Amino acid sequence: MERIHVSVRTRPLSPEDTTTSPWRISGKSIFIPNQPSKFEFDRIFREDSKTEEVYRARTEDIVAAAVRGFNGTVFAYGQTNSGKTFTMRGSSTDPGVIPLAVHDLFGIIQEEMNREFLLRMSYMEIYNEEINDLLVPEHRKLQIHESLERGIFVAGLREEIVASPEQVLELMEFGESHRHIGETNMNLYSSRSHTIFRMIIESRDKTEDENGNSSCDAVRVSVLNLVDLAGSERAAKTGAEGVRLKEGSHINKSLMTLGTVIKKLSEGAENQGSHVPYRDSKLTRILQPALGGNANTAIICNVTLAQYGLTILTRIRGHARDLWFVETQNRFVTTTIHADETKSSLQFASRALRVTNCVHVNEILTDAALLKRQKKEIEELRAKLQGSHSEHLGEEILNLRNTLLQTELERERMALELEEEKKAQAEWEKRLQEQAKKIENLSSMVLCSNRDESRNHHKKEKRRDTWCPGNLSRETLREGKIKFRIYVGFLGNLGNFSSGGIFETLTALLTKRRLPAAINQILWLSWELIIWASYSLLEYLREVG
Repeated sequence: MERIHVSVRTRPLSPEDTTTSPWRISGKSIFIPNQPSKFEFDRIFREDSKTEEVYRARTEDIVAAAVRGFNGTVFAYGQTNSGKTFTMRGSSTDPGVIPLAVHDLFGIIQEEMNREFLLRMSYMEIYNEEINDLLVPEHRKLQIHESLERGIFVAGLREEIVASPEQVLELMEFGESHRHIGETNMNLYSSRSHTIFRMIIESRDKTEDENGNSSCDAVRVSVLNLVDLAGSERAAKTGAEGVRLKEGSHINKSLMTLGTVIKKLSEGAENQGSHVPYRDSKLTRILQPALGGNANTAIICNVTLAQYGLTILTRIRGHARDLWFVETQNRFVTTTIHADETKSSLQFASRALRVTNCVHVNEILTDAALLKRQKKEIEELRAKLQGSHSEHLGEEILNLRNTLLQTELERERMALELEEEKKAQAEWEKRLQEQAKKIENLSSMVLCSNRDESRNHHKKEKRRDTWCPGNLSRETLREGKIKFRIYVGFLGNLGNFSSGGIFETLTALLTKRRLPAAINQILWLSWELIIWASYSLLEYLREVG
């Protein structure tokens, strides 16, 4: 994550400005004494600083990074007549950011011996929310598109291949001649549009392998934007009307959208899933990658520290009598308060400090290039194994082998446990089948005994009511304590193996000749007792007939 770099440049006081200033500068801070507002920035440049000093502070690094494949954007922001265009274009004695960046760009490329480059440039303006090509004046009202391959781009915008700084600056001068510039009360040469000077840098490795082919087919493509924004203005101060009023309205709208985008990003709206209104303005849509996206971004905030300035009025308007006028050379001037405009610009710049971008190299890889890169990485790893780090890497490999061995042993242990569980399951199923067969056999025997009992019952019904078995007395029969020899042996053994009153329960059931109920009680016993009980019960049934 890379934070937006913000610096402040103060404009030298002009003859129209008052010499008194409410602002104070201390190191990286700027403030008005006895007021709560205090602004801190990465750098603050005083009135006597040169543009080259401003350029070296951050823009120089952004240009160098663009050669390595990183996107970069630098734009000048501030109120009208604060020195933005001078900062970006400069003069013959004090070159601006754009000429310095162009010369540095070609100088860095000359030192890159292992890469070959292709440079293209474009120059556009946003005038009244319409995109015009300054290199091809007839190309107007261009549209913004977006694709996976190119990202956000302007369709139909001419990109001129360039080979020297002189060619670039010559094309830029040609484009400047078609830029919209107008006169207002605050600036005789006021920019009426935003301009975006763009360099597209393509490069690839030109080192060759053993077969004479390029060692890597990956192509780096980066974009460097140098932006000169039109200044915010108030119609009451600029005296704008008609066309100038319409121009100022569109300028303020796009700058207001830019401020809203910066405010949203500084509050973390993008990370929270909130809407960021990039599409509300052509300016913010084109610069979207530079605002919270993939680019190194720097903002140069231009301000004036004068409290009041004299604004030239070319004619008297209906409301002019409410202002303070001084007649000079048949013209009129009125005081303009700069402090509020300066504070507004500093607030914008302060919010921009909290915006971060996610910067990465822009590379286009073909399948062949990706395969070459992977092969190269494999060769580098092999070289490391054979080099000074081979011992350390060998130790890591040994640790990995030990981990693999432990994993294999654990897998075998789990396989053995699973096999034992399967065997136990099979044994249990076998026992269940055997027990089911025993239950089936016992049930068949019970059915047979029931049929025998039924026949005996019918026979016994024919006997006289005075019949009684053996030598037993009627008193013993009434008490229900019939105990034949086999029956006594059965119940005795059953009492030795069971508990919980089963002996008394079966005694009562058999005494009352409730054989099915007795058998049902036997089936709830353990298998050993069931086998013993079944055998003894059959003996009992034979005995009692």
